[in-house]
Amino acid sequence: MKIAHLADVHLGFRQFQRLDASGVNQREADVTAAFRRAVDAVIERRPDAVLLAGDLFHSVRPTNRAIIEAFTGLRRLRAALPDAPVVLIAGNHDTPRSVEAGSILKLMSVLGVDVVDDATRRLHYPALGLSVLAVPHAGLFGERKSNEWRRDARARWNVLMLHPEIPGLFPEGVTDYGGARVDLAELGGAGDGPFDYVALGHYHIVHEAAPLIHYSGSLEYTSPNIWGEWREEHRRHLTKGFLVADLGARAVERVEIRPRRNVWDFEWIDAAGMAAEELDAAVRGRLAELPFPLEGAVVRQVVLNVPRALAQALDHEALRGFRAAALHFHLDLRRPEPDGRRTGAGGPGVRQPLPELVAQYLARRPLDADLDRDRLVQLGREYLGDVERALLEGEA
Repeated sequence: MKIAHLADVHLGFRQFQRLDASGVNQREADVTAAFRRAVDAVIERRPDAVLLAGDLFHSVRPTNRAIIEAFTGLRRLRAALPDAPVVLIAGNHDTPRSVEAGSILKLMSVLGVDVVDDATRRLHYPALGLSVLAVPHAGLFGERKSNEWRRDARARWNVLMLHPEIPGLFPEGVTDYGGARVDLAELGGAGDGPFDYVALGHYHIVHEAAPLIHYSGSLEYTSPNIWGEWREEHRRHLTKGFLVADLGARAVERVEIRPRRNVWDFEWIDAAGMAAEELDAAVRGRLAELPFPLEGAVVRQVVLNVPRALAQALDHEALRGFRAAALHFHLDLRRPEPDGRRTGAGGPGVRQPLPELVAQYLARRPLDADLDRDRLVQLGREYLGDVERALLEGEA
């Protein structure tokens, strides 16, 4: 029994305001391309079942283009693998905040996809001897009773799929917003416990939470903190992709779907005591060390202790050239912290940058049910960053 396990596709994700030749946001096109390649790779491996563990879309109201891509990809899966059930659960991004909004995921059921978007359901596939307990994001709240997540004695193979945040598992700053917390102990021990495999979504980095309990990771960089995500993957020598679990062999294969766009986050530079020419040279030196061309890449260089005068004296013509070559070159200049700065009513602390304060406010602010909070936070960060760069470069 082989199961393809994918999650966190995030069709419709947009970023960086660059368009491709057809007028589509370049990052949206990148995410679409990753999904198409993943569908090809799943079909090539011909699993017995396909599980999509949440966040097929980046928002509850995706664009027509994103809906068409999802529909087309899932139709290809069903046509190429007619005997393999395809199960799709709703994650936090594609779960509406009010029942009245409805879920676009239901559209995929016309293809023969088993969609579980509002409450926990157990799906039976007698021909395969398979039982799938599908727990959507909405099923993790209210009357959730994880002690009822039990094995189906009628089935040879039992699988649990859900889209949770497991406390203490994600590195700080690398998790997505809006996750429902589930303790690892609630999942039981896969293999020796109630389930032969537990398919997880929400964490964008492939990860074995426990034996046969896995996050498949995302297919592209679509989290609010792509830099922390990239650093964690770089540290662990990982890339994007999905998993194929062989339940009989109790083995899990990682299938790589390498992003077509290069991403890199340099080690931070401390500019304390530097002249503008020295900092210009340091940035050029870092870019010369890139293991790939800058053209079309997504790159960040954080620089600490940069007073306004130093930022204004940099070679901004060269910086504009770097930004024009890259899809996104983020020179993140951070000012020195004033001595004795205090935070709140406690002792001395570090003042948070304005974009972080605004992001925290937007993350808590009450919103209408049909608004995408994650997109609002992302736009707040981007707009403040654009304004700050323009001020430093004397363009505003």
